[in-house]
Amino acid sequence: MKLNSREEIIALTPLWKGERLPDGRPKVAEHYLQALAHLTLEEIWKPIFVLGFESQFEGTLAALHPDGRKLIGRAVTASFCPMRPDLDLVVKEEGRAEGRTGTYNQWVIDNLMEGDVAVIDMYDKIYKGTFLGGNLTTALKQKTKTGGAVIWGGIRDVEQMQRISGVQVYYRGIDPTPIRDFIMTGYNTPTRIGNAVCLPGDIVFGGGGGVLFIPPHLVADVVEGASKTQVKDLFGFEMIGQNRFTTAKIDQNIWSEEMLDLLMAFIEQDQRAAPYRGLNWSQEYRLARETHPAEGQSAL
Repeated sequence: MKLNSREEIIALTPLWKGERLPDGRPKVAEHYLQALAHLTLEEIWKPIFVLGFESQFEGTLAALHPDGRKLIGRAVTASFCPMRPDLDLVVKEEGRAEGRTGTYNQWVIDNLMEGDVAVIDMYDKIYKGTFLGGNLTTALKQKTKTGGAVIWGGIRDVEQMQRISGVQVYYRGIDPTPIRDFIMTGYNTPTRIGNAVCLPGDIVFGGGGGVLFIPPHLVADVVEGASKTQVKDLFGFEMIGQNRFTTAKIDQNIWSEEMLDLLMAFIEQDQRAAPYRGLNWSQEYRLARETHPAEGQSAL
């Protein structure tokens, strides 16, 4: 078996056509990660879900800092299974051949890069399944700068972890036991986190009570789609407050040309909408003409 194979990572992500990191993971541009920080979970989720990516969210994790801070970064994935001595020998021999030292969880943390988020399937092991403690969280922060992990398993040394500034970790449970009796079965391979599937290089978005894994080839469309949802909500709240449109009218999936024209005016005139002035709405106007032809004609 090969661990963290560049060739396998590239084969797993053929829809990504842009720049790649040294290990082969898609390198989503930093400005998209910055844009995601200003969006909500629901705004980001919708464009993915409508394209058929229905297994990208998990909402049953606890947060190290349940204060609303977001976790955004590029996924490094690892999967583990319970101890079996013969398999353990095979995997450790492969690790030694690749120059890896220490324990399995140290293999992952030691190779993280700036902007990474460790996404770890510990098969919901909490007792002796504490993937992170104080020491490895310190190393995670030093390696990634932004700091972050999603762990389908346990953590320990929580008070120490919380004192490490800028770190956000999602996890299943807490236990004082050190990690024991586990084997790596995949490193930067497809990884399951509860009901969600994460591939290496996915963009991790933790916030709003859960974690979403965004396929890298969809990030640009997601940012644009979520930004449109955001400004439509801003406009919609204003129109409902002025009693100009009903909630049913605002909640339509496809707005009429008349509503879009009012939205365009709002974006140009209201300073709150200034960040959204570069968005392209031609697709929405095309759908409006197809869906509401009579309303479109009456507006002319």
